[in-house]
Amino acid sequence: MRKDDTALVLFSGGQDSALCLVWALKRFARVETIGFDYGQRHNIELEVRKDFLLEIKATLPELTQNLGGDHSVDLSGFGKLAESSLTREREIVFNKTGLPDTFVPGRNLMFFTAAAALGYRRGLMNLVGGMCETDYSGYPDCRENTLAVMQEALNLGMDAHFTIHTPLMHIDKAQSWQMADELGSMALVELIIEHTHTCYLGVRDKRHSWGYGCGTCPACELRAQGFAKWRAMS
Repeated sequence: MRKDDTALVLFSGGQDSALCLVWALKRFARVETIGFDYGQRHNIELEVRKDFLLEIKATLPELTQNLGGDHSVDLSGFGKLAESSLTREREIVFNKTGLPDTFVPGRNLMFFTAAAALGYRRGLMNLVGGMCETDYSGYPDCRENTLAVMQEALNLGMDAHFTIHTPLMHIDKAQSWQMADELGSMALVELIIEHTHTCYLGVRDKRHSWGYGCGTCPACELRAQGFAKWRAMS
């Protein structure tokens, strides 16, 4: 199998990364997943990601024949260095720059570095992430120009030929729900609703039409608004 026909998906267990996983499964001959424990307060996503992988195999077997192994990486020490309200029990607020203090400095850069190290060893040269700069909280490490430079740095630093793919980069949350419908029909939409987690507070006992969460944190608001907009258009 050619290295350019393999992919490693940064799979957190959230809506965006689940959608990216299906996107990759439709494009590459072998796909593996990687998840990170970075001390996030919503670490329920680490359990949900395992459930999603089991459920998608059972529900959509035709999509997952090329789905390989899943890898879990302990980056909890990084979460202690890059402290934010996403890694500590404190109120989510917006700082002077307009960013919510759920921003974990350098998180995506660390994720791609770890993913590239694994990909280098396993011959997985396409790295897929759910970053988006159209409808997001403003994190600078989600921007296309950041990730373009990151790709160059990884290739120079490892003397390799990685390609970073961000299929959601220029679509909003409503379009991402539509993309789920197009990639896997309502079966995939239902899987995302029931078996992914986005809420920053880790709330899993409140079920909404769009999934589980507190309904008020920035992640829940984006997901809920996107779902409502998509339903209104469809």
